[in-house]
Amino acid sequence: MALALALYRGLSHALSLAAPAWLAARARAGKEDPQRLGERFGRAAAPRPQGRLVWLHAASVGELGVALGVRSDLAGAAPDLEFLITTGTQTSAAMFARAAHAQTRHQFAPLDTPGAVARFLSHWRPDLGVFIESEIWPNLILAARAQGVRLALLNARMNADSLRRWTGMAVSARRLFSAFDVILPADTATRIGLGALLGRALAPEGNLKLAAPAPGIDAALVAAMRTAIAGRPVWLAASTHAGEDEVALAAHAEVRAAFPNALLIIAPRHPERGAAVAALAHARRRALGDVPGPDDHVYVADTIGEMGAWLSLADPALIAGSLRAELKGHNPIEAARMGVAILSGPHVASFADIYAAFAAEDGLIWTPDAAAIAHAVVQLWRDPARAAALKANAVRAAQAGTGARTAAVAALLRLLERA
Repeated sequence: MALALALYRGLSHALSLAAPAWLAARARAGKEDPQRLGERFGRAAAPRPQGRLVWLHAASVGELGVALGVRSDLAGAAPDLEFLITTGTQTSAAMFARAAHAQTRHQFAPLDTPGAVARFLSHWRPDLGVFIESEIWPNLILAARAQGVRLALLNARMNADSLRRWTGMAVSARRLFSAFDVILPADTATRIGLGALLGRALAPEGNLKLAAPAPGIDAALVAAMRTAIAGRPVWLAASTHAGEDEVALAAHAEVRAAFPNALLIIAPRHPERGAAVAALAHARRRALGDVPGPDDHVYVADTIGEMGAWLSLADPALIAGSLRAELKGHNPIEAARMGVAILSGPHVASFADIYAAFAAEDGLIWTPDAAAIAHAVVQLWRDPARAAALKANAVRAAQAGTGARTAAVAALLRLLERA
């Protein structure tokens, strides 16, 4: 084993002694499910199903969307397959639980310690392991490979800093990434950089997040909200973080100078911030069962899995996580699929390829501050033709992901034949 990987394994074994206390503290802070902590130690809460098992591992909500799309296509091509999906966040677990997925079960990902990994793999014995994007856990990957599990890395994404770090320990990187039978890069930079590191050409890039379907819609919620809104103009600040709510509220004050009855829906990225956002905005909250009244100008959508409803009610949508440099952006695909005009701040490093595709098609408006956001909202409401063109351009840019997902599923089916 390469030196860096050997050191990592030894360190992770030593740190496993502190894992129970660490996870307990996270549970107290609401970052872990206290009833499911055993899963983080590799202890399964369900039996392994009979037959061929495909294991898909995703970090959180965005990657889970990719995993569920791939799962759906695989199940359609091979109905006998069983599926295990692992994620690392409570938000993603809640998203999974909101809908039934046939022949599919969810477990929290094990900690990347030798013991937890061994228990996890011993129980589930997957035939195929699929890692999404940048979820690179050395113990888990190498142990799965040692057990003969076929492995794929889908939608592989590495920024410049990650590529530099891996290049600095090239021997370990080659050992680790060579464990994957298939690597499908999401963008050109990853294809070139990871290919150079491995000394071989990788498959053509294609971003699977561009193939994400439109989000589900709660028809009853939408109907109730439409009654409450009563035809008022509505825009959305989606997936906001602390420090961005204030910007959205400042923009809304300017919007109301032109449209006094306008309504802003703020959907915080982390629903547990709902009370704080509502206090800041003096607003009603979805989590409390409220709907906006005629005198309310801001409404806080602090729930999980209902973004489809907010996108069906509001237009345009500011995709937040992009107004502060340290946040690096969120995925705009759901808004595009819903036919909503997209606004974004400039800080989108985590989804730079997607935003570049949208910008190349004139499918979004860059809005770096409150004044720019307000100007864009007012402009789009006053110019329906411009709004329609912006939406059509975004839809066209989003179509590029369909072929990438088809190619990914075909590659996974070939791997299953070899498993």
